[in-house]
Amino acid sequence: MDSPQYAIEMLNITKVFPGIIANDNVTLQLKPGEIHALLGENGAGKSTLMSILFGLYQAEQGVIKKNGEVVKIANPNDANALGIGMVHQHFKLVECFSVLDNIILGDEDTSHGFLQRDKARQKVVALSEKYGLSVNPDALIEDISVGMQQRTEILKMLYRDNEILIFDEPTAVLTPQEIKELLQIMKNLSAEGKSILFITHKLNEIMEVADRCTVLRKGKYIGTVDVAGCSKDQLSRMMVGRDVEFAVHKEDCAPTDVVLEVEDLSVASKLSKKNAVNHVSFQVRAGEIVCIAGIDGNGQTELVYGISGLENVTGGKIILDGTDITHMPIRRRSMMGMAHIPEDRHKHGLVLDYSLEDNLVLQRYFEPEFTDKFGFLRRKNIREYADRLIEEYDVRSGQGAVTIARSMSGGNQQKAIIAREIDRDPRLLIAVQPTRGLDVGAIENIHRQIVAQRDAGKAVLLVSLELDEVMTLSDRILVMYEGEIVGQLDPKTATVEELGLYMAGAKKEADKQ
Repeated sequence: MDSPQYAIEMLNITKVFPGIIANDNVTLQLKPGEIHALLGENGAGKSTLMSILFGLYQAEQGVIKKNGEVVKIANPNDANALGIGMVHQHFKLVECFSVLDNIILGDEDTSHGFLQRDKARQKVVALSEKYGLSVNPDALIEDISVGMQQRTEILKMLYRDNEILIFDEPTAVLTPQEIKELLQIMKNLSAEGKSILFITHKLNEIMEVADRCTVLRKGKYIGTVDVAGCSKDQLSRMMVGRDVEFAVHKEDCAPTDVVLEVEDLSVASKLSKKNAVNHVSFQVRAGEIVCIAGIDGNGQTELVYGISGLENVTGGKIILDGTDITHMPIRRRSMMGMAHIPEDRHKHGLVLDYSLEDNLVLQRYFEPEFTDKFGFLRRKNIREYADRLIEEYDVRSGQGAVTIARSMSGGNQQKAIIAREIDRDPRLLIAVQPTRGLDVGAIENIHRQIVAQRDAGKAVLLVSLELDEVMTLSDRILVMYEGEIVGQLDPKTATVEELGLYMAGAKKEADKQ
């Protein structure tokens, strides 16, 4: 008997949510052993389509076939039974469990009612070595970096011997080195005969690993192309419906007075006895974008937590516009002109079960414009304000201002946070991974907004793991390695290779001599 032409077929899938048709008669066909990219703007319906395949949603219309046979996938257990695994854009991990417990959760090996942890550990360690996914099985999820959480999710799939692997925005949170490793892992998996569906916005990655690419726009199927015969420009035009500018246009900066001064700052680590941030000092002036670059887990997250007030510092000082804010509560910092686009949009960026409009006034609801003298919210003003931001920042949501934040796509959640923070007219904008999970059209827009903040005389502290973003957006680059700043580079004269050496710690000593 001939082997079927397609491992998975999703035929004429339609999925409707309140106020929005997320998938409008979409067809997707995955060949055995291929890496098939799914490309589209934020809110184009990519994650929805994959969630239907994984059994998280049920389609109103359409059929799913596996190896030519129609299958019914009512829930993720059905998907797992069919050998379909998924790494979600926002990880589905139990924070207070260890890495090992998360991997085996739901697929535990028991003997006489006892968990066979040693056997499971051996399998996890063997898989992590085979695929280059080094993790500490005993670390708690809440203590490890997002890159490590990502690896845990991938190991969870491999542990279940899934043969159809769905990666939803898998590189959004990874460092350049980790991305390289992950793309290699995907190639290895496909070489072993596993079929991969790869949702991404990053055209470079599609060009590098994908065999074919299906493009969705506003819930509709635009087309499927062979990647080898396609250019980045063609793909972006299919995705956005227009030509996209990949370069960041900005004049030379003209910095003025110091807005943020960090003096000898130390922040404790949750993972070890050492400090995560160790005696760090730097300044950010009005009218410049200073970027903290580094491989994930070298103290950038804790540094931002310390400056923004999410974490207590163990030593040193933070000065904003001449005022010592080291021990100030977060609201005071915010009222003094500090805005923060956080790394983890779900944990620190949004209240997911609030409406979009309530999220947009989170830091300002107590101001007279939004609360009357009796303490009641001025709902009409809040709605008008939210509608303006939604329009200005192209935040797409099914029901406009009343949409629950949780139901929006990751990219549109990010746009909402950026709109809220920039519109407060801050003195200092701290932007951590601001374009994480955004499509090329939205990235172009956000980069323009950040440069506009700089040109309006604001101080911008950017933390990014995207080397392209670091090189094109920043006016000065500070490299962090193991909790210390090991180098300062000028993006005009530095090379990506040089930056990579500092990030890996290889140039630290040479720099000191």
